[in-house]
Amino acid sequence: MTIEVRDKRFGVVAVEKGFITKEQLFDALRIQVEENLSDRPHRLIGHILIRLGHLSHEQADEVLIAMRKKD
Repeated sequence: MTIEVRDKRFGVVAVEKGFITKEQLFDALRIQVEENLSDRPHRLIGHILIRLGHLSHEQADEVLIAMRKKD
């Protein structure tokens, strides 16, 4: 059984496309968890990655398009 692109999480697709590294994803996830545990507003991983400069808006759009595709 394979996992289709639309069933994968944003960060996994971004890594698979070569837009970010695993380490950059883990850094963004750490930030997201820390913010959530501090009762700060929840931010999506894509927004965090863009803010960190690891991902461009165009790349984020490409990830979202890939996640929506039905093969």
